Amino acid sequence: MMASTAPRIIVLGSVNVDLVVRGPCLPRPGETVLGGEFFQAAGGKGANQAVAAARAAREPVVLIAAVGDDDYGRQMLEGFRRENLLTSYIRTEPGQATGVALIMVDERGENLISVASGANRHLTGADVDAVPDEVFRSAAVFLTNLESPLATVERALRRAREAGLITILNPAPADAALGRGESASGDLGFGGLARWVDVLTPNEGEAALLAGRVALETVPAAADPAQDARRLRTLGFAKCVITLGPAGCLVVDEHDFITVPGQPVRAIDATAAGDAFNGALAVALSEGRSLAEAARWANCAAAIAVTRRGAQPSLPTRAEIDAGEVRG
Repeated sequence: MMASTAPRIIVLGSVNVDLVVRGPCLPRPGETVLGGEFFQAAGGKGANQAVAAARAAREPVVLIAAVGDDDYGRQMLEGFRRENLLTSYIRTEPGQATGVALIMVDERGENLISVASGANRHLTGADVDAVPDEVFRSAAVFLTNLESPLATVERALRRAREAGLITILNPAPADAALGRGESASGDLGFGGLARWVDVLTPNEGEAALLAGRVALETVPAAADPAQDARRLRTLGFAKCVITLGPAGCLVVDEHDFITVPGQPVRAIDATAAGDAFNGALAVALSEGRSLAEAARWANCAAAIAVTRRGAQPSLPTRAEIDAGEVRG
């Protein structure tokens, strides 16, 4: 049952259908791995984060997105309507396919993902402008990622900041942030987003790339999230939460570096763990928790998500997160 109160969270981002093969190991270039199991699930970072927030929030969540005029698009909209999610600002793009993600997951829960963006490429600033002012005025937190065109992300972040919302940017995929993915648009660079972002939420690999410590083409160096956070500060991102997988996360603000430990679980699929984290983080911040407190609660959401298969099917409810926080 959808709550009747005004939305406190707005999410902008991608909507994809995930086509997943779970096998014994991830194939190397040119290699075929047999013995996999196939399943289909709803996904896309924007949709995942919106559903994660909707399941954790007491109020409905707004999603700004685009789907294709196809069966996948209609299936996704129908699924959203069963969540605590407002779909009024999800546009159907004529003549375009809904985004599709091809995902491979190994027996340890590690994954490889390739995305055909489809209608997601056509999400524009006009879609942001179509949302009424009162929706932004009533909200507390805006959350987005980089699976949408960079210029659209910038427009939405700017509008949210000007409306007084806490703004969260999950800078994934990192190649889009570096201007190398198809989501990049115009001359806007990643550093130009800093003025509109309150909290940046990279994982440790993304943090290293965005801080310039490793190159996109190289094998990642040893993790040094504290060093990367300091570099991100010089780019204008004063507050960061760097997720560290099973180790938890590093919470960084203008003054403190706080390590929030992870929860020991048996991971079977990490596909939407970051999205679970970001959605729960947005909910906690909208309710007035400190950044460190919000990160602890979000850690619980991510820990639950990795114990389940699929993207949106893995996302926990508020009651499950609360129970996980007590156990943690």
